[in-house]
Amino acid sequence: MAKIALTGIKPTGTPHLGNYLGMIKPALELTRSFQALYFIADYHALTTTRDRNQLNNWVYEVAATWLALGLDPERVVFYRQSDIREIFEFAWILACFTSKGLLNRAHAYKASVEENLSAGKGADDNLNMGLYNYPVLMAADILLFGTDVVPVGLDQRQHLEIVRDIAVRVNARLGKVLKVPQALIQEQVMTISGLDGRKMSKNYRNTIPIFADPKTIRRQVMRIETDSKHPDEPKNPDKCNVFAIWRHFAPPDAVENKRQLYGRGGLVYSDMKQELCELLLTKFGADHQVYKNYLKNTSAIDRILKRGAKKARTIAEPVLAKIRRKIGIAK
Repeated sequence: MAKIALTGIKPTGTPHLGNYLGMIKPALELTRSFQALYFIADYHALTTTRDRNQLNNWVYEVAATWLALGLDPERVVFYRQSDIREIFEFAWILACFTSKGLLNRAHAYKASVEENLSAGKGADDNLNMGLYNYPVLMAADILLFGTDVVPVGLDQRQHLEIVRDIAVRVNARLGKVLKVPQALIQEQVMTISGLDGRKMSKNYRNTIPIFADPKTIRRQVMRIETDSKHPDEPKNPDKCNVFAIWRHFAPPDAVENKRQLYGRGGLVYSDMKQELCELLLTKFGADHQVYKNYLKNTSAIDRILKRGAKKARTIAEPVLAKIRRKIGIAK
């Protein structure tokens, strides 16, 4: 039986190039050698998103993006997290084996506490238990399916370490009932720069949407921040925000040639931005119509996700049943 690779994406905004390079592209490549399970983490999104219509729209945008970019629902188990009720029962079981101290060390929670304290607020001001328990639900997402590898970004590595810790604790108490997953990190795409040089993120509003219209693509690319060096001056490509994105879409030989041009001088940032626009429009142009067609027919997306959920539950149900027997809930 093929090993299982699992990943999910939160529907908290329109998918952008950071999502594509950091998650979607490497995840789709894993389908060549793994049984792939990919899900839309709509319940995770509840930690920050409470608008019903907005959440639904983002779920469909995420699904349409994956499908347009080549996800084959006949080969991949593709589902909506909320359709797998076993996940949430399992999350409660895992929570009962998880120490508070472990969750206190989670980066997302610690960052929120530090932000509150810096603003002169109480440590837990306006923090919800969904954020605090996020790693436990993430553990349920992963461990319930006997996952072997999880492709993650560098900023998610700690969450997977927590998942592994939870699995080890459960196994120590109940016997070896859970598989302990491994992180799969691809160094070249672990962090994708945004328009301002920081990590591309919806939170920073520095993203380039994958399937925006050409006018929006050009507008966003032209907003990429550059230094004030004259075109004739030598420049460092590794400190250029345009090159940081461009290199992921250009042919390898062109990347090396461009590096040399940066070092010699004579490179014009506006030309680089124009090249990047053309690369993006060429790369995603044909898939854009597929994306739009799915958004016009969301019932087709619903059918695909429901079929995926049925497949996912056939994997999840035996695992949960085994755990329930182990803890004495069911014979």
